Amino acid sequence: MSTQQQDRTTQTAEHERLEQARSGDAPWKAWGPYLSERQWGTVREDYSENGDAWDYFPHDHARSRAYRWGEDGIAGICDERQRLCLALALWNGADPILKERMFGLTNGQGNHGEDDKEYWFYVDSTPTHSYMKCQYKYPQRAFPYEDLVATNGRRSKQEMEYELLDTGIFDEDRYFDVVVESPRVLPTTS
Repeated sequence: MSTQQQDRTTQTAEHERLEQARSGDAPWKAWGPYLSERQWGTVREDYSENGDAWDYFPHDHARSRAYRWGEDGIAGICDERQRLCLALALWNGADPILKERMFGLTNGQGNHGEDDKEYWFYVDSTPTHSYMKCQYKYPQRAFPYEDLVATNGRRSKQEMEYELLDTGIFDEDRYFDVVVESPRVLPTTS
């Protein structure tokens, strides 16, 4: 058996999908985890007169302002041009708002600059995104938005950052493990 024949016998389904995507036979990479976790507070959405993206568009504005150049979301997926974006919207019964995007501090709010104050993990993904898995830790109590902003704002650059774990929000294991799995198959054509 030649080396080329051996390579074909050990080729996985993912290898086949990669070849289909490369050759243009199947649009495997047309959908994927291309949705940003955070669009707010970035230069992409800065229309301030002084060029201060951090203060112009903080997290608190994100739920009531439209983005011009993108979208964001938790465990989001979208098409390669962000024409259709899908992401989680959660509510634990205690928060004053829906949990639709990651929370973080702007550059001026954090004692070490901008910083996301959430816990999420990309657990698995194939190169073509035919399978993806993400895990998000969502507190069962009211998310401590104000506490994180106020406490980090009082700390100096020499002090440690005040993290979500420091707030006690996860004490007694009071959180949801939100797992998002996205298996995908392309429709067959005859």
